[in-house]
Amino acid sequence: MMQPLLMRLRRQQPDVQIHVLAPAWSAPLLARMPEVTAAIENPFAHGQFDWAGRRALARRIATTDFAHACILPNSWKSALVPFLAGIPKRTGYTGEARYVLLNDRHRLDEAAMPRLVDRYAALAGPLDGATPNPRLTSTPEQQHAVRAALDLPPDVAPVIFCPGAEYGPAKRWPAKKYAQLALKVSRGVTGGNPRGSTPIWLVGSAKDALVGAEIERLSDGAARNLCGRTSLEQVIDLIAGARAVVSNDSGLMHVAAALDRPLVAIYGSSSPTYTPPLSPHARMVSLNLECSPCFERECPLGHLNCLNEMQPELVLAALGNDV
Repeated sequence: MMQPLLMRLRRQQPDVQIHVLAPAWSAPLLARMPEVTAAIENPFAHGQFDWAGRRALARRIATTDFAHACILPNSWKSALVPFLAGIPKRTGYTGEARYVLLNDRHRLDEAAMPRLVDRYAALAGPLDGATPNPRLTSTPEQQHAVRAALDLPPDVAPVIFCPGAEYGPAKRWPAKKYAQLALKVSRGVTGGNPRGSTPIWLVGSAKDALVGAEIERLSDGAARNLCGRTSLEQVIDLIAGARAVVSNDSGLMHVAAALDRPLVAIYGSSSPTYTPPLSPHARMVSLNLECSPCFERECPLGHLNCLNEMQPELVLAALGNDV
């Protein structure tokens, strides 16, 4: 979501050096963004204040003599370090009482800019056309290396499933639905016509290992579980070599979109209006029930019909000729 802002900054100043303060886990993503000069680790957990730690980080950042900071989160804490570091220009949305901490304040018109990516990109100035889509890099050499490291066949074009969602259960299509889809895709059934076997790989973090194992079991091994066996960098290169990707509304959905792979994005409690996959090759499926989107981590009505009633045939139809 941030990368189009960096693209616009680079376009305005081709020689600019852009350093990104972000959590350590995001370093592999930043390394695949050509606009990023360097990453600075943000050591603070969500909600953590740590006054002494923020002052120490600000002192370290001050030695680099930055000219401009774009603060993306709307929290007071997120604007504190650039202020303490004495960065001359500090840009961000007004947010929660940040009038002193920011000196280049923007007012957000949510109706005019419903997408988060546009809100970020507009911090570089008024949008003068379509916001560019994120683009991550992955070379054939990197893709070959990760398959060799994981003992995966080098010459196949798999369909990759991303069954996790860090946000919560209300974003996760059930394992049994993924397993049913895996059986259909692996047998090459599209529109009722067999087209030959297709390998299916499941990717995700260690937190997704159990659901990956369940999908592998329920699909009688049609889907191969790689969840928890890979680094984020390796997942990027696995997705880059995929024939198509099926994903919940998650971080890996955005990775697949930024790698420009054919993608079907599954929406339950969330909405594609706010954080859609940014790719012309992405298709979004949602039942658009009266109770959704609710944006809750767990279904407040207890039935999760927005995902439980979504059938594999709907996702398969969205995949179309990509499988």
